[in-house]
Amino acid sequence: MNITKKKQLTLGWSISRYDKFINCKRRYFYDYYSKFDLEIPLDKIQRLKNLTSKALEIGNIVHMIIKTILKRYQITNQPINMDKLFQYTFNVIKKNCTTKMFFETHYYHEKIILTDIYTKVKICLNNFLNSKRFKWIINNKVIMSKNHQWIIDPEGYGDLIISNYKIFCKVDFLFPLDKKLCIIDWKTGKKIKTKHYKQLIVYLLWAHISFKQNVHNIVSIVSYLYPQYDEQIVTITKDYIGQLMKVIISETQQMYKYLIDIETNIPKPKENFQLTTNRFHCKYCNYKEICF
Repeated sequence: MNITKKKQLTLGWSISRYDKFINCKRRYFYDYYSKFDLEIPLDKIQRLKNLTSKALEIGNIVHMIIKTILKRYQITNQPINMDKLFQYTFNVIKKNCTTKMFFETHYYHEKIILTDIYTKVKICLNNFLNSKRFKWIINNKVIMSKNHQWIIDPEGYGDLIISNYKIFCKVDFLFPLDKKLCIIDWKTGKKIKTKHYKQLIVYLLWAHISFKQNVHNIVSIVSYLYPQYDEQIVTITKDYIGQLMKVIISETQQMYKYLIDIETNIPKPKENFQLTTNRFHCKYCNYKEICF
């Protein structure tokens, strides 16, 4: 299998991109090809694309605070002042949630109550801080000795080119432990085990290639933070990497069929991107006002 990180293709596969593609082709078009819409002004599509939601912001803020906590532990292992932590958390919520337009407000005129968001964020953070997994991280002494090798919610995405197919992924937290690599992904929403399992396997693939690490020495963990702490641990064999790549290639080729030109990532006209027939997806779609 040919592996390189030099060639840059325009369309890259990711878990989130393919999910949007398979759930609703029209939403996929608006998310990735809005500038090619000949009917609706681009600024209107962008305003709808930028709508956030309560669930999305809760996830964003929890990730942000966990990143802050872990980066603090790169400097010191002194106990956290919980009062200061949660005051800081509320200030972050206030700053983030008063400067964004929410889906619930735009479509349902719902007032966003900051204390409601804070309540769930606080539960997630308490579950994280009180979990055996967090104590395991702290007690394994990776903090002070190898902190320079930590990857904590990095900006942008990690990407790979494998057999001329581009793959994007972004880990929440990766660190070395003895001769192994450990990847942890935080979740604040519902357990979707099949989807999350696939996501963990992609992280394993990325770490296997990026760090030239044997797959047997990589552990990937989903940490569910709400309503109580739970986790899913994944390890795989090298044979499974080949199976995963067949899936990624197949899914990428499905997306290629909606392009006029693969090299320049130019889409076919919008009418080729069909509306979903599953109205459940419409209920929570940012673009529903321009689809009906």
